[in-house]
Amino acid sequence: MTNPQNSPGFIPAHGGYENLLSFQMARIVYDGTVRFCERFLRKSDRTYDQMVQAARSGKQNILEGCQASGTSKETEIKLINVARASLEELLEDYRDFLRVRDARLWQKDSKEALFVRKLGSTKNRSYETYRTYLETRPPEVVANILICLVHQTNYLLDQQLRQLEKAFVQEGGLRERMTRARLAERAKQNQR
Repeated sequence: MTNPQNSPGFIPAHGGYENLLSFQMARIVYDGTVRFCERFLRKSDRTYDQMVQAARSGKQNILEGCQASGTSKETEIKLINVARASLEELLEDYRDFLRVRDARLWQKDSKEALFVRKLGSTKNRSYETYRTYLETRPPEVVANILICLVHQTNYLLDQQLRQLEKAFVQEGGLRERMTRARLAERAKQNQR
């Protein structure tokens, strides 16, 4: 991440995606989805690739959006929204998996969903936090766990999008920062 003290120009600090809870959760969703597909879907099944790619897109678009944020808030917002949309697609794939197998979808306030949510509040969460559950439970349980994790990630992305919108309204984009920097430099030169 760029340090604003070392960079007095108009390009703000950017990057730092690994510190974002949304990225951390998206990484867990990706790892869990890869293992889910390996365990419960045939590699030749088109859904296998689609689910892995949707999970990857969720994770990678957060990363790319954070990297682009220094020069384009618009691009950052678009990419975070693409991440959100990709994870929504993945969520529907997990719901389809349960529905076509007549398996139960956990209600959001069920004891199982609350347990998964509680795991998500642990410090330093990673795939390891969920490994035991994701790699040893039957497919309908693993699908429900991943549904809970996608919901948590989507919630974080919704919060992130609201913050990005607010920051854009308050601070503007690159062109506005460039104009302010140029006007400030002119004013400084005129004072000499």
